[in-house]
Amino acid sequence: MRLYTHKEMLSLPTQVTPMGEISGYPVRPGMFDTNGAIALSGSVNFTVHTRYGTSCELLLFHREEEEPYAVLPFPDEYKIGDVYSMIVFGLNVEDFEYAYRIDGPYEPEKGHLFDRKQVLLDPYAKAVAGQRLWGESKSGSYRARVVRDVFDWGDMPQSNRTLSDLVIYELHVRNFTRHESSGVEHKGTFNGLKEKIPYLKELGINAVELMPVFEFDETVNAREVNGRRLLECWGYNTVSFFAPNTSYASTREYNHEGTELKELIYELHENGIEVILDVVFNHTAEGNENGRVFSFKGFDNKVYYMLTPDGNYYNFSGCGNTLNCNHPIVQQMIMECLRYWTVNYRVDGFRFDLASILGRNEDGSPMNNPPLLKSLAYDPILHNVKLIAEAWDAGGMYQVGRFPASKRWAEWNGRYRDAIRGYLKGDCWEAWNAAWSISGSGDLYGGYYSDGENNYAGYNSCVNFLTCHDGFTMKDLYTYNDKHNEANGWGNTDGANDNRSWNCGWEGETDNPEVMALRRRMIRNACAVLMCSRGTPMFLAGDEFGNTQFGNNNCYCQDNEISWLDWRLLEKNRELFEFFKYMIAFRMDHRIIREKLPDAVCGMEALHTHDVNAEKMDIDKDARTISVSFAGYDRKKGRDDIVYLSVNTFWEPVNITLPRLQRAGFWYLYVDTYGDQNGRFCYPAGQEIRIDGNYTLRPRSVAVFSVKPY
Repeated sequence: MRLYTHKEMLSLPTQVTPMGEISGYPVRPGMFDTNGAIALSGSVNFTVHTRYGTSCELLLFHREEEEPYAVLPFPDEYKIGDVYSMIVFGLNVEDFEYAYRIDGPYEPEKGHLFDRKQVLLDPYAKAVAGQRLWGESKSGSYRARVVRDVFDWGDMPQSNRTLSDLVIYELHVRNFTRHESSGVEHKGTFNGLKEKIPYLKELGINAVELMPVFEFDETVNAREVNGRRLLECWGYNTVSFFAPNTSYASTREYNHEGTELKELIYELHENGIEVILDVVFNHTAEGNENGRVFSFKGFDNKVYYMLTPDGNYYNFSGCGNTLNCNHPIVQQMIMECLRYWTVNYRVDGFRFDLASILGRNEDGSPMNNPPLLKSLAYDPILHNVKLIAEAWDAGGMYQVGRFPASKRWAEWNGRYRDAIRGYLKGDCWEAWNAAWSISGSGDLYGGYYSDGENNYAGYNSCVNFLTCHDGFTMKDLYTYNDKHNEANGWGNTDGANDNRSWNCGWEGETDNPEVMALRRRMIRNACAVLMCSRGTPMFLAGDEFGNTQFGNNNCYCQDNEISWLDWRLLEKNRELFEFFKYMIAFRMDHRIIREKLPDAVCGMEALHTHDVNAEKMDIDKDARTISVSFAGYDRKKGRDDIVYLSVNTFWEPVNITLPRLQRAGFWYLYVDTYGDQNGRFCYPAGQEIRIDGNYTLRPRSVAVFSVKPY
């Protein structure tokens, strides 16, 4: 009996003939090395595996029906090792949905949960059936559909930008355009986001980080609080890792699932914007001992999850279970998944939620050299893809600056967030940490290394952020001292307590003009520092026009005005939008902020930090004012590139002394967040103000200077 490879099957379909019959369908052994279900010419190949299961059945369903119209048991000769594979002839992919049943031991104390009556979703499903409108409860079992991938990417090249050249904009696909004020036709969908691409281009960002877009069920754990229905709308409880979330599509995509997402990614790329996906390989939606069995638990609970000696679930994710990432079978699935999204969706990068879990052994203990992380770092398909770790988990592992990077992984810089938040609001004891953070967190990601072809600076491992989906928006960071999560229904006990926020003297909204002016200035301060820091800046969608979540710092369940972006604020706070736009453009115009350049011709130090006096070589531990300068020779411009950032967190003005310039030119003021007498905060070409050595920083303000040659 000849076994055909996937390539042979696709190229020589007419030579593949049935060898038997099961339940009235002509069949033959399939492609054992190709997981999932693949449409061939007049047939479909089904491949699935189970380590501890003893038998397998393929179930075929008519669309939206709960009882299968055909059950096809896999014969023993259709199994190699732990893999079952069968080609079924006479199937039209538009006419059916499919699932599996696996038999085996039911011994929970040993980690086995097999049930021959349980309908199971293919772990490699490319589309999950039961496409529904957002918020409609899923009824019955999960099933899969076969996808015909006919999308043509043409000759679109892979992006060659380095991570530090990006400005990342984190957004939730639904929340971004769901509000009536969004002005798009397809609200809350991939197409709705595509309609906003001109806005993203105007803002100047060149990368979007999409919160989870893998298939999830937002109605899991749905509840009602004070007359409002709460849904798990963030998408961090994954149902299927290979399938796009069907309710994010604006139209039904039967058997062409993912097309709308691909069209979105294509248009983003055409407009110079990379796409990073937030991926959740630390847990799944099957939950703990009381959770549902719909896929991984039924195929191989003991393989896919970390289990205690008595068969219960380790919970390093805080969500009930923990994926057993360093089991070879799970490693293989994760590798195949990331390759699939890279090749078939042309994704540019992945941000790994609670990534420290990926470095835990099967017993939950931390590993010195986790095989999964190393495999991802050196995989040839993923070679140019950005890999970004949230370098902590819910089990107490905190690895910021110590993530096993293999000189390949970047990290969300949690130290940057905490230090800059604290320092900007007046925690002067954070002065050293703030200066380190602005200058590239060299104490965490210090030094330079080479991969044999290119030299990399430590700060290329660093994603700087002050806001993200977890926590306050930038507006709320300066509107609330405390979280206000009462609407979540947990008595305000959920969400982070250490927000390092400051309400500027009044908790919540106010019409006091002095408080409002201070809050706007604090947002400008945060933006200016973020865009002038070495590393890769990231901010939360809506920060650029003062979007608020009304003090809620954990909006995972709020599918309403609390988490939807209110686009009316764009016009109300247009000046703030223009400031973000200006600062992004300023950053992109100055390579010296983004990377280390050759030594400046003028002799100025490549990096210098001090307080109010540029002649000083150190910073007091409790300095209320810090300054950071970057200098180097930009070959593309044919001149030195010098940027000087000064931050005053004091409530009184301070005088600063700028570095002396030798043969370089003159200092010019480009940004003063306090504003001049005409209310200007930016100084575009033709309006720069020359500074001769000294400058007065007004209270709680930030200034940015650069050098223009003679």
